[in-house]
Amino acid sequence: MASSAHSRGSLRTERQVPPARGNGPARPRSSSAKRSVRVFSDDDKDSGRVRVAVRVRPKTTEEHDLDFTDCVELQPELRRLKLKKNNWSSESYKFDEVFTESASQRRVYEAVAKPVVESVLDGYNGTVMAYGQTGTGKTYTVGRLGKDDPSERGIMVRALEDIFANLSPGSDIMAISYLQLYLETIQDLLVPEKTNIPVVEDPKTGEVSLPGSTIVQIKDLDQFLELLQVGESNRHAANTKLNTESSRSHAVLVVHINRSLEGKKENDASSLANVTNSELSAHHLPHLLKSKLLIVDLAGSERIDKSGIEGHMIEETKFINLSLTSLGKCINALAENSPYIPTRESKLTRLLRDSFGGTARTSLIVTVGPSARYYSETASTIMFGQRAMKVVNAVKLKEEVDYESLCRKLEYHVDYLTSETDRQQKLRENEKEQLEKKLKEKEALLVETEKKFSVKYEHLEKERNHLELETKSLLKELNIQKSERDKLSQEVGHLELSLKQAKKVLAETTQMYEKKIAQLIKQLEDESSRCADLEEQLSGMRHYLSCNKKSVQVQEKEVDELKREILKLNEDAASKIQSLRARNNELSLEKELLNGELKTLKDKLLYEERKRRCLEDEIIMLKNVLNDDNAEYESKRSYKGDTTTRSTLSLGDPANIPKSNRSRETISGQKDTISKIFEEVGLSNILALLKSEDLDVQLHAVKVVANLAAEDVNQERIVEEGGLDTLLLLLESSEDASVHRVTSGAIANLAMNRFPTL
Repeated sequence: MASSAHSRGSLRTERQVPPARGNGPARPRSSSAKRSVRVFSDDDKDSGRVRVAVRVRPKTTEEHDLDFTDCVELQPELRRLKLKKNNWSSESYKFDEVFTESASQRRVYEAVAKPVVESVLDGYNGTVMAYGQTGTGKTYTVGRLGKDDPSERGIMVRALEDIFANLSPGSDIMAISYLQLYLETIQDLLVPEKTNIPVVEDPKTGEVSLPGSTIVQIKDLDQFLELLQVGESNRHAANTKLNTESSRSHAVLVVHINRSLEGKKENDASSLANVTNSELSAHHLPHLLKSKLLIVDLAGSERIDKSGIEGHMIEETKFINLSLTSLGKCINALAENSPYIPTRESKLTRLLRDSFGGTARTSLIVTVGPSARYYSETASTIMFGQRAMKVVNAVKLKEEVDYESLCRKLEYHVDYLTSETDRQQKLRENEKEQLEKKLKEKEALLVETEKKFSVKYEHLEKERNHLELETKSLLKELNIQKSERDKLSQEVGHLELSLKQAKKVLAETTQMYEKKIAQLIKQLEDESSRCADLEEQLSGMRHYLSCNKKSVQVQEKEVDELKREILKLNEDAASKIQSLRARNNELSLEKELLNGELKTLKDKLLYEERKRRCLEDEIIMLKNVLNDDNAEYESKRSYKGDTTTRSTLSLGDPANIPKSNRSRETISGQKDTISKIFEEVGLSNILALLKSEDLDVQLHAVKVVANLAAEDVNQERIVEEGGLDTLLLLLESSEDASVHRVTSGAIANLAMNRFPTL
C-alpha cells in the first residue's frame, strides 16, 4: 500500500503497461499450463482493482448437533451472497467469485490465484491473500500440502507447480522466503533463530525489503514441499474453542522470480561467433524481468469470549486483532481515496504496502462460516471484502538490464576474439614457414644454377683457349708459308690454288667459331638475366617476409588495444548507466513530488476557499443557536442548585412537579435543537469547527459534539467520521480549561458504548 502520492509511483526503471495479456512480453507457455474456464475478468475498465472472492466452509459437527440456522445464502451463478440477519432482514453483496461448500481446491486456485500467477510470470508483482474469522478455512485454502490427497493441495503448492511448468531451467531463477508476523515481530520460518527481522523501505522506489531473511533458490517441487513443511512446523498455532489448530501468526510466502528475455542460451558457442559490436550496443542489451509473488495466510480475527482463550494467548489475540484493524483502516482509506494511508501503524500493512494501492496485481479470498452464531464476525469479514474491491492498484511491469548476462556475453566475445587471433597468428606462422621453405629451395636452385653456369663457363674458356691455340698455329704456319714464299715462288702458281682453298677453309672455320662464340655470349646473357630475375624474386621474398613480420606485430598491438578498449568501454558503460539511472530517479522523484504538491495545493486552496465561506455562515448560525443553548444550560444548573437546597422544604409541594416537567421539556428542546443543527449543518462541518482558531467557536462546537455523543444513534457515525481522533487532538493541543472539560465529557460519552469490555 502507498501512504502518499510518492509511493504510488515507482522511480526505478519501471513502465506502466496495460494489464491486457496481449500487450505483455511474449513468454512461451507450456502445454500443461492451461487457462481456467472461469477466472477474474481482466477486461474491466478497472483492471488493476483488487479481485475479491468469498468461500463458505461446510458446517462443523458442533453446528450440526446444535442445529444453528444459516445466516448465509449463496447465489454462485450471480456471484452474489445474501447475509440474513433474521428471517425478514437480509443484505445482498456482489463479489468477483462466490464458492460454495463443495467447491474444489483446484477451482478455487484457478479462479483466484492462477491469473495472479500468470501475471507474475509475465513480470508483474502479485499478491494472493486469505482473510476471515478463525476456523473458516484460510490455511486449508492457502497452505494445504495435500501429501495424502493431491486434490486437497492449496494455493501455495499449486502456484509453485504452475511456476515450475513455465520456467526455463537454463535462464530463469526462482527463490522463496517464508516468514511469519508474530506479536508484531517478523520471524523466519525456514531458520527460526532469525527473529525480529526489520522492514526496510527504499525512500526512492518505495519497495519493501526484509534484510536478514533467508532466501532459498528452488530447483524442484519436492524441495519446495520440504521447505514448506519445515516452515509450517515452526509456525505458532494453538487449540481454541473455534479451531483446534488456530494460527497465532500471519504467514507470508514470498516467491522471487527472475526471467530472461533472451530467446537463446548465453553459452551457445556457435552463436557467439556471430556477435558483433553493434549487437552489444544499448539497443541490444539483454533485459531481465523481476517479479515477486506474495501468498499471505492471515491469522483469524476472534473474540475472547467466544474463543475461550486465556493467558499468553490473550496477548497473541491482541496483536492479531490490532494488525487486522490497521489493515482494515488502510483498506478503508484506499477505498475512500483518502490522502493519508496509515501504513506505518503495523508491520503487516508495511509488508502489504505494494499489494493494496501499490503496483501489484492482488486477489483476496475471504472465508466465512454459515452459522448465524457468528453473524457479526461474518458481516465484518464480508464488509472488509466489499471495501477491498474498491481498491485499485497501478499495475506495473519491471524490466532491468541483465548486466550479468551482458558481462558473460562480452567475456565469451573476448575469448572468441582471442582464440581467433591465436588462430590467425598460427596461420601466419605456417605461411612464414612455407615461405622460408620456398626461399631455401630457391636459394638451393640458385646455387645449383651458379654451379652449372660455372661449369659451362669453364668449358667455353677451354674452347676459346683451344681456338686461340689453333689460330696461333695457323698464323705460324702462314708465316712459315710466307717465309717460304720467296723460296717457293716457283711453286706459287701451283700453290695459289692451294692457298685460296686454305683461306676459304680458314674463313669458314673462323666464321663457324665466331658463330659459336656469339651463341655462347647469348647463352651467357640469358643466364645473367635469369640470375637477375632470381635475385629480384629473392629480394621480393625477403621484402614480403619483413612485411608479414610487421603485419603480425601490428595485429598483436591492435589485439592488445582492443582488449584495453573493451575493458575501458565496460567500465565507462557501467559508470554512465549508473549515473544516468541515478539522475533519472532523481528527476522522476522531483517531478512527481512537484506535480503532487502543485495539484494538492490547488485542490486545497479551492477547497479551503469554499469551506471558509460555508463556515463563516455556519459560525454565525451556530453562535446564535449555541448562545441560546448555553443560556438554557445555565438556567438548568441554577435550577438544580435551588432544588437541592430546598429539597427538605419542598418535597410535598406540588408546584415542583410542573418545574420538573418544564426542565424535561427544556432538555428535550435542546436535543431537538442539536438534532436540527446536526441535520442542517452536517457532522463533517461541525467536526471541522473543532479545528477553528477561534476559542469560542471551538467551545461551542465541542459542546454540540458532546451532546450528539450522548445519543447511541450518533456515536458510531462520529467515530467513523474521525470525531474521536479530532477530539483527542483538541484535548492535546488546547490549553483552555473549559475546552478540556467539555472535550473529556464528549470522549467519555463515545467510549461508554464504543469499546465494550472483552
